[in-house]
Amino acid sequence: EVQLVESGGGLVQAGGSLRLSCAASGFTFDDYAIGWFRQAPGKEHEAVSCIAASDGATYYANFVKGRFTISRDNAKGTVNLQMNSLEPEDTAVYYCAADRVAGCGFLRSEYEYWGQGTQVTVSS
Repeated sequence: EVQLVESGGGLVQAGGSLRLSCAASGFTFDDYAIGWFRQAPGKEHEAVSCIAASDGATYYANFVKGRFTISRDNAKGTVNLQMNSLEPEDTAVYYCAADRVAGCGFLRSEYEYWGQGTQVTVSS
């Protein structure tokens, strides 16, 4: 059974940090790019970051560049998203997703597997 399980969300004050984790199982993790998406209330899903399977290249949406860092541990089947300097606008449910293509994409339709999401709330 394929599973992606996010953890690490919570409530934090503006300027604070959180570290999200995504634990994968049930598929060949090394072959998949892993992306993070988020959905704020009343808004569409938006891509946040992605880490490629092939070379571990990383990509970030402009609104998180310099604040968020994505990393993966293929031995453990996990991807982390370190989020610093959080802003109230970062409040959303954060999802990790797996894409069989080794490189990164930023469209929801490219991703095969999705986690259930973890809530991040940033207070002002």
